Amino acid sequence: MTSPDYSSLDPCVHCGFCLPACPTYLATGDEADSPRGRIVLMRALERGEIGPTDAALLQHLDACLGCVGCEPVCPSGVGYGRGIQTAREQLFGTRRLPPLATAVLAVFRRDWLWRPAFTLARWLRATGLPATFASGGRAGFGMGMLAASAPAPSPKPNAGAPALLRSALAGSAGGAATSVPPSVHTHGAPRPGAAPTSAAPADTAVGAPATASAAPTVALFRGCVMDTLFAHVHDATRRTLEVNGYRVVEVERQVCCGALHEHAGDRAAAEALARQNVEALTDSADWIVVNSAGCGALLKAYGHLLDTDAAAALAAKVRDVSELLAERGPHPGGELSLEVAYDAPCHLQHAQRVHAAPLAVLEAIPGVRLRILPSSDKCCGSAGIYSVLRPAMARAVLDLKIESFAAATPHPDVVATGNPGCLMQIGAGLRAAGLPIRVMHPVEILDESYRRGGLYREPAAAGGSGSGGNG
Repeated sequence: MTSPDYSSLDPCVHCGFCLPACPTYLATGDEADSPRGRIVLMRALERGEIGPTDAALLQHLDACLGCVGCEPVCPSGVGYGRGIQTAREQLFGTRRLPPLATAVLAVFRRDWLWRPAFTLARWLRATGLPATFASGGRAGFGMGMLAASAPAPSPKPNAGAPALLRSALAGSAGGAATSVPPSVHTHGAPRPGAAPTSAAPADTAVGAPATASAAPTVALFRGCVMDTLFAHVHDATRRTLEVNGYRVVEVERQVCCGALHEHAGDRAAAEALARQNVEALTDSADWIVVNSAGCGALLKAYGHLLDTDAAAALAAKVRDVSELLAERGPHPGGELSLEVAYDAPCHLQHAQRVHAAPLAVLEAIPGVRLRILPSSDKCCGSAGIYSVLRPAMARAVLDLKIESFAAATPHPDVVATGNPGCLMQIGAGLRAAGLPIRVMHPVEILDESYRRGGLYREPAAAGGSGSGGNG
């Protein structure tokens, strides 16, 4: 058996620059809850000086959020993220995870479990009960997280659903569409076996390319939480990309990205899910677009995870939605008079090193007053299933961020962040603090700007009768 590889930790000189960047250290003040302290523990584990069942070792390594906020500030270039992942994989093989963690990871391995579960959650959300019973207690905070996943109310009645590039699909049978693999469906076509999106297709992008061959193709990675609780963000992603000249295609046989399993140290499960996604997405489009920072970070690391040419080639084509939109400008829309505070997801700014693109998207929206608050680069405490398994620490980390929002003058109207866990965690925290601030994905804000600017149009109704939005 290959020995665990901790070589990414070799450059560490124990300087301590990482301490103020670590959210768990800021919350506890305990050196063992800092990257420097955890590196000492990992080295002791590597040398056999501490056993893999040592309670203190497990406590402090499990308490790491995996945000890798320590890496950008490290002057020596320590690969802390690779090190903590190695430790978790080593520990996974020698201990049993808590029953709750085991159950959650088992659900996310199987589409036939997580999809019905999140569909039920979406139905509960639609009753309004989660918003009513959201509070600061553990159960109430969970209700607040579910309520925060709901689409923000739109001032226009036609909330719409995926924009349709009908003109791009109307070419001859021998056109570019025929080169799309059988598992790929151009946007607007039925998706066999897929869960229904938030509404029936209603809008068409104005000014989109007239032919399919004129636009680069983009395959949307649907994921699990995003494809169920955040289907409205998928819809906004399709619409905004199409306005900016991309042709969105739908790819079947996708599964969960595997990030939750990888973070827990279950490498075998993460690899199995990654292989399915590589098989499904290979040769599907020019780009693979992701609107979840956590999913995107792992998809971009599939080459390292699987160590195959096919995985590396796919990973090289993965882009966050903000990267593709910023590359095209993005196209300006209608004016929105909003105070927007951008909050950077850890796996976008630290793991993917994407900083400028989300800001460019938001700055392109007329009327938006973009603000970067002091806590914008700090973790919110969500960290996959961390907030479910360690709610007290997750709330302690979140409180530092909520305090920053509460102290802002004036309060932002919207907090914009590009990850589902962050949207839910921050949204629940704002509700618990009594702050009337919405949380939205950046593409939702751009989508509303496009709607107000008239960049979407409804196709003419059959028989000349009027049609209304059903959103």
